[in-house]
Amino acid sequence: MRPQDVVTPPAPAPTAGRVEVEQAEAALVEHYPRLVRIAYLVLPPSLGRNRRVLTAHALAQRSLPRGRSTPAGAEDSAIPASRRAPGDGDPGYAYVRERVLRQALDAGLPLRRLAWPKRSQLPPLLPHVWGLRVFPRSGGADELALDQRLSALSGPARAACVLRGLEGLSDADVRHALTAAGVVDPHAALAEADGMDTAGDAALLESPEFDPCSLQARPTDLMRRRQHVKAALVAAAALAVCGALLGLPGDGWGPDGAAAPPYARNPAAESALDPARLTRISPTAWQSSSRTDFSVWPARGNLTGDSALLRRALAVWARPGSAVQVSATPGTPPGPPSGPPQLLYAGVVDQARVVLLHDGLRVVRYAEPKDGTGGVALDFARTDGADAASSGALVAGRTDGNVRYLTAPWVRTAAVRDLLDPTANPRPIERGADGVTTPLPSPAQARDCKAWDVLELGDDTAERLLTDLGELTPARLTSGPPSAPKDVSGKAARASWARTACLLSGVRVHGVRSVNSWEYAKQPLPESNGTASWLCTRAETWRGTGSRVMAQFQAPGAQAGAPGAIAARAEDSPSCGERDPRVLAGVLWKSRTGSWYVLAAGSEQFASLTTSGGVDGSAEGHLLAVRAKEGARAELNGRLRDGRRVGALH
Repeated sequence: MRPQDVVTPPAPAPTAGRVEVEQAEAALVEHYPRLVRIAYLVLPPSLGRNRRVLTAHALAQRSLPRGRSTPAGAEDSAIPASRRAPGDGDPGYAYVRERVLRQALDAGLPLRRLAWPKRSQLPPLLPHVWGLRVFPRSGGADELALDQRLSALSGPARAACVLRGLEGLSDADVRHALTAAGVVDPHAALAEADGMDTAGDAALLESPEFDPCSLQARPTDLMRRRQHVKAALVAAAALAVCGALLGLPGDGWGPDGAAAPPYARNPAAESALDPARLTRISPTAWQSSSRTDFSVWPARGNLTGDSALLRRALAVWARPGSAVQVSATPGTPPGPPSGPPQLLYAGVVDQARVVLLHDGLRVVRYAEPKDGTGGVALDFARTDGADAASSGALVAGRTDGNVRYLTAPWVRTAAVRDLLDPTANPRPIERGADGVTTPLPSPAQARDCKAWDVLELGDDTAERLLTDLGELTPARLTSGPPSAPKDVSGKAARASWARTACLLSGVRVHGVRSVNSWEYAKQPLPESNGTASWLCTRAETWRGTGSRVMAQFQAPGAQAGAPGAIAARAEDSPSCGERDPRVLAGVLWKSRTGSWYVLAAGSEQFASLTTSGGVDGSAEGHLLAVRAKEGARAELNGRLRDGRRVGALH
């Protein structure tokens, strides 16, 4: 709302026609629901439905003059009548309506730093509802659309729409009413309201959606109310002792460390915060367990017996303070544990004391500096549905662009591979007795892509590649068709990943569980330019949604490690996945002689391909090459072997 649209002029001078106080009061009582509806519709929607309802009632109730009436006929008992528009049958109602409009328009004015606020700009003292939120009954799609259109108008324009549609006034009467309510430019308000279909919206303005007298009630935040009551009870005691506590000498960390003040106490919450009740798995449990995942990791590290450290970690998890740096992978709830979690690790990693915990749904990492200074970190990662392949390691620490992993108890060997150099041998990496590796460069924190070091872990069944993507859980790398992805092994798989590794930066910090790269087609290029490879790279997430798919064109002769050209991208698409193992993509390619072609390739499910929209061509089978011009654009479609037509990945 433009603040210059509304002013509060001085009170009008007494006119020949006067309205008695009793007459205005009778009009207010008789037409109270309608006056409150007018106020509700004119008030700015930014107030929220609960405050709009209470403010509308307050404005209607404050529309009478302050003094009580005197006997009829006395001069002092009369109040000036508003300038009555033709068609208004009750001057008392017109006067009260003018007062309601004036206050509703004033309520939409922004508060100014140097100006004293008007009473209508402040939250109403009365009426007031404790412990409940009230709002009108919900309407249909038409009412919602009308409310959105009204919210886009200024206050005077909303008032004009209400006077037209709800009150049925003519434009001349609307101008009179707006002028009496303090609007400087009623013509501009009417012009702005002309975009509304007042005749069509008149019935909607009478609907229950805009009736602040017929209300629904819901409770406020019950837990927050309870917390506030308990916080008020302990506030006095806390203030009495805080000075003494601040003056006590100590080693930097209190009993609860950087945790916020406690807000609720119950047996379940207390048991989850008790270090003595942490679940500790036997070191040999994984050897006989029917499942192999984080739930059978033993508690390791040289600080598993430090009850003070474990208490701080649990307290900060339950209620992180404002100084705690909290991060969570997408789709991971950062709330407290529902019961005593499982201890995975507690020890010193570089310059921090680190605690890793698991509650069945998430892995949580707590880290505090050894010197007791600030900088506490709390990281959450979703790990439900983990198996042996996806629970081989967790990030234990990051320092100076390096990362250190805590490996699973079943890991036999650990090494480092550079994905960009597929012919190089893996470099051994040392692990301590607690399973923590020595530092290795993290590609997730590198500014360029000159190397992409991944962790190669071997157990009794396979060797797997895991890469750091900036999260607590590294992502597993695989290759092969979506129906049967395999761990990356062999020269061909490593060579295709060498030109794909640098594209992994597009899925950093996205909650990725695994990334599969599938060479779905090989295409002989026109003019004997060699053979190109088409790959589909799909990143699956722990939460199931938000997967990202990239179709990649790798031309022959490129330098080792040079990324291929991204032909198409998609998010939340089933393509190139187990549910829909097919993909179709195309690129505009230039041959060595300078000729341009539209190249396209689909997976084996495609029987024919066609292009249109600038470049026309077709081909039987799942490969297509059509002569084109530089900058050409084409629409690509394909027909599956079962006769269905599908479009390209996008």
